[in-house]
Formats: sequence, C-alpha cells, structure tokens
Amino acid sequence: MNSLLRVAVEVKSRGEPGVMRAAIQRLKEFVDRTEDTYPIVAAPYISDDTARVCRQNDVGYIDLAGNLFLSFDQIYVERKNYPNPAIEKRQVRSIFSPKSSRIIRVMLSNPGRFWRVQELAREAQVSLGLASRLKERLLDLEYAVEKQEGLTLSRPGDLLKQWANNYSFRTNKVHDYFGLDELKELERKLSQYCEKRNIPYALTLFSGAALVAPFMRYTRGFAYVSQDIREVSESLRLKEVSSGPNFSILEPYDAGVFYGSRQIDNTRVVSDVQLYLDLVAFKGRGEESAEFLFEQRLKPLW
Repeated sequence: MNSLLRVAVEVKSRGEPGVMRAAIQRLKEFVDRTEDTYPIVAAPYISDDTARVCRQNDVGYIDLAGNLFLSFDQIYVERKNYPNPAIEKRQVRSIFSPKSSRIIRVMLSNPGRFWRVQELAREAQVSLGLASRLKERLLDLEYAVEKQEGLTLSRPGDLLKQWANNYSFRTNKVHDYFGLDELKELERKLSQYCEKRNIPYALTLFSGAALVAPFMRYTRGFAYVSQDIREVSESLRLKEVSSGPNFSILEPYDAGVFYGSRQIDNTRVVSDVQLYLDLVAFKGRGEESAEFLFEQRLKPLW
C-alpha cells in the first residue's frame, strides 16, 4: 500500500454515526477514483455505533480518546474501549433526562409502531418541541429510522441497554421499611389501599418480576407510590428503617414510570421496560433477573 488517505471529521464535537455515514460515503467516492488507497476518518470521539459504521464500510478510524482501527494488507491495529470524553457522555445522557425518557419509554413499549412527532408528543405528554429535538437525536445516533409511515426504532435493544447504563432506580426517592407481614400480604394490602383511594402505584423490581417473569425467590418488596406515602406506609404498619429493609416504596422521579403499567392478579405492575431498568440497577440478583426478563419477554418482541 503506497498511500493512506486521512480525513478529519468533526460534527458538534463528536463523530455521530448518521453524519459520519454521509462523510464516509463522500470519502469512498474519492477513494474509488484513486488506486492503492486506504481511507481513515478522524473525530474527537468515535462511539461504538460510529465504529460499527466504519467497519461496515472498510474504513479506518482514530479519535482523541485513543480509539484506533486500521486494517489493510497485512496490517491490523486496534485500540478500543477508551472512555468517552465528558461532552459525549452529557450528550448521550441527555436523551434519557426525565422528560426525554418519556418518549423513549413510549417507543420501547410499542415495538414496531411508526410515530408522527405530534402523536408521539401527545402520547408521552411532552412538548412538541422536545419530541422534535429528540427525534433528531435518535436519528443521528441511529437508534431510529424515519420512513413514509413515520418514525420507528431500529435498534430498540441497544437503546434500552444504553438507557440502563445511564439509569438507577435510586434516581427515585427510596423509602425503606420493615414490616411484619409476609411480602405477598404487604403487596396485597398496598394494592388494595391505593386502588381504593385512587393513588397511582405499581409494583417493580422483584415484586414486579415475581408476577411477570419469575426467576428467583426474593426477600424485599418494591413498589412505586406517587403520593400519600406516609399514609400508605402507616396503613401497612411499616416501620421506617436505615438498614435491613424488607419493603421499599419508591417516590417516582417522573410520572413516566407508570406508563404502560398493567393489572396482573389484581395488582398493578410497571411495564416490562421500566421493570428491566429497575432490575438492572439492582446489582447482582437484579441484573440476573433483568437478563431473564429481556430474553423471555422483551427481545422476542423486537
């Protein structure tokens, strides 16, 4: 190989896959008119998604974080898994902010559906402007595609796992208690109390998983309750504790956690998407239950 062609690509301080794909196409058009040339793109940061685009097109890449890929003739060089610069983390995390995540949750909970921006905003109960901006971010990151029928997710599994990496159930305010009743009895009493008084609630984590995708026995129950938490806990005769809880009530960080909740055995349970997020954030047993839920219920739909 007698020559290497290097092209620096910088778009809003990051090499986004959607924009990078267009740059790669222009680069390859030039390479096709030359001989013995290997194309390389450079950007402040090459994400995993962008790296995948480059590899698919036989293009090398390098970034300022230290990630590198070259593959031509007998040469193969690869450096990967160098962390994102802070600006990239902020940009990705922004699509999972409380209001933005409402849109993500709606799309993940309705697999295969095509959306117009107006109906997506209405369903997620967010502004039209936010829905429009998030649409562009999802397209740039290639988590979604836009067709004549509307916007739809192209890589829902990857999007959900990226969200899980930026989420913790402790984003909610956690109230820890100890109760003398069996967990099933506590869950039944909580359900009856909230249903009778029209208090929004839903079981999650191991309490929810036990009704949706049973995987293991559990010794601590969890439920979202949006209001009157003190009254609810007193009705269940729960004592607030700083250690050793057997029941926790989560005060939602956003009303979106209730989207897609459903009745199972006369008890309301969060959606599979929310259940997965909460379980993943509970290290160890929670991660195992989350993977079981993903394989048994979420993945088959996508």
